[in-house]
Amino acid sequence: MERISRFRAFTLLGIFAVILGIYSVRMYSMQLLGTGDVVENSLNTSYYTVKAARGDILDRNGNVLVSNEATYNLVFDNFVLMNSSDPNSSLLKLVKLCKELGIAYIEHFPITETTPYAYTLDQQSATWQGYFKEYLSYMEIDSDISAPRLMEKLRSYCKIPENWSDEDTRAVLGLRYELALRADITNLPRYIFIENVSDEELNAISELNVPGLDAEVSTRRVYKTKYAAHILGTMGQINEENWPEYKKKGYSMDDYVGTSGFEKAFEEELHGTDGQIARTVDKDGNIISEYYTKYPVAGNNVETTIDLNLQIPAEDAMAELFQRMRAQGGIYRDDGLGSDVEGGAVVVTDVNTGAVLVSASYPTYDPARFNVDYNEILKMDFNPLINRALELPEPPGSIFKMAMATAALETGVIDRNTQIEDQGIYTKYSGISPMCLIYARRRTTHGYITVDEALRDSCNYFFYEVGDEMPIETSDAFVKAYGLGESTGVELPEDTGHRANPETKKALYDGVDSSWYAGDQILAAIGQSDHRFTPMQMASYTATIANGGTRHACTYLSRIVSSDYSELIRENEPRVLSTVPMSKETHAALVEGMRKVVTEGTAAGYFWGYDKTEVCAKTGTAEHGSGGSPHGSFVCYAPMDNPQIAIAVYGEKGGEGGNLANVAIPILDAYFSVDEASDVVTYENRVG
Repeated sequence: MERISRFRAFTLLGIFAVILGIYSVRMYSMQLLGTGDVVENSLNTSYYTVKAARGDILDRNGNVLVSNEATYNLVFDNFVLMNSSDPNSSLLKLVKLCKELGIAYIEHFPITETTPYAYTLDQQSATWQGYFKEYLSYMEIDSDISAPRLMEKLRSYCKIPENWSDEDTRAVLGLRYELALRADITNLPRYIFIENVSDEELNAISELNVPGLDAEVSTRRVYKTKYAAHILGTMGQINEENWPEYKKKGYSMDDYVGTSGFEKAFEEELHGTDGQIARTVDKDGNIISEYYTKYPVAGNNVETTIDLNLQIPAEDAMAELFQRMRAQGGIYRDDGLGSDVEGGAVVVTDVNTGAVLVSASYPTYDPARFNVDYNEILKMDFNPLINRALELPEPPGSIFKMAMATAALETGVIDRNTQIEDQGIYTKYSGISPMCLIYARRRTTHGYITVDEALRDSCNYFFYEVGDEMPIETSDAFVKAYGLGESTGVELPEDTGHRANPETKKALYDGVDSSWYAGDQILAAIGQSDHRFTPMQMASYTATIANGGTRHACTYLSRIVSSDYSELIRENEPRVLSTVPMSKETHAALVEGMRKVVTEGTAAGYFWGYDKTEVCAKTGTAEHGSGGSPHGSFVCYAPMDNPQIAIAVYGEKGGEGGNLANVAIPILDAYFSVDEASDVVTYENRVG
């Protein structure tokens, strides 16, 4: 009997101890959330996340493109603040100073800043709406309470002085709300009041001596170049849509991650592993002990394939040319062709690996000022936010003719000696009468012409005949092998566009318009109809011609190295995506034709006297049906006998493709270290 009584006594004591513990914890939390009374505990140990530095992004030569710089965040220690004599007054002084100096701080309290109070939940993400619901539940407040009534309740609960204005009360309750969420309600890390505080702001705020407000060393992303804006990428905080994905990877809710470009594509390589510090402080904020429970590990560095020494002249040349064409009403012609040029892009790849050396889009912006200038960027002409190199497929025009020549030569439709008579107007089918461009302009023809001469002079009539002789399935197989209308394999998002064929037409049109006609086939043969390709695809296609038929995956990644550059983590290897059936004889015909474009044909004027390296090229002019000048396209590779780089340039409403040689030449100059060449011009579809 005595044992039973003793057991019951111990049981009751245990239950009492548990209840007492729960009550103590609840009182401590309530103090943080509401009353502001001093906590009796003299010491408090907290665990703080130490953010790992993000890896650098570099070009292929080791030039740093994106890096980090040291900065400060102002963060709150709840324990110290709430143990101070008057936390509310301290917070009020803080917010008043911030408003006086125009310093923006972080706060998510979903109630308007002025009366009449109303909820602003519709302006917040689902995540923060959820936090507010948790807050009300924890505070045992009905979820359907009105905003004015909630303010009354919290004003009383947090012991806000009655003589405070509504504006001051709302400001302090906003901070108290943030602190409360981090006390016991959510798993949010400690409250970052201001991110990336400047030295001047830090000095001004420090003079207030706000209890528990600490300056914590952090880093922020900085751009070391104003170029390559469309591919370097942007950063942003994790949102509710992607939080589940990042949570599985061990990220914190307040982490910043890549949201576009290289920052997003190489997020896992760049992102480090956060550390943790255990810190014990007394109620006055004095640190009693501090030690790492886990050391942070910086992210790896990403060395890209981009060559800044080529990217700079590419962007500068494109901007200079387009601005000059608009200012002068076009160049080299008196009809204003190209005077309405809009946007464009240039891509340069390594012929033998698929490495992307240049990827530029026009118009562009300064990536370092993206957030500051965002609203102004939205107002700019021609939408600078589009990455035209990857996201805006356009009709290729005559640069497509090498693909048709390949198909015709490989299937025996023609050989290198086959001659086709250019009759000016193609009259084989009733209802359509497409013309060779030289006939439309000068009422003359190229006469009898072989495949290399047809490439030299960009003779449409030759390729009308060639296209008509081949089933579309046959030519389309070669075009696909070249990667046109297919993924390039590049790490950034791309629009793959589409090839002109019966399947594409059925997908794009309805009724009789969806049928495939002879007119579609002959227009497709000269790069018109429904062909839509990106400059990245055009560059890959040109590289495939140059190396004899091997299409490599395009890539921006050279290698991954450790944060201190001491260890090679991974080196990217070339990947072959497809192979174009191409005999040595076929390849020789393409090389001869493209070389003649430079020495005798539609690009000869631009390369007059250019003898530092032998260039093979093709110009293109593409009709688009949206009014104004035709689009211009230009592709080339060099050197002819030992190809190293391939270049594709595209200009929306850029007039003749030869104009765009003015963009390619400075790139060739930079790559081969030669002086700028002449930019005298001849027309596409020249007289043979």
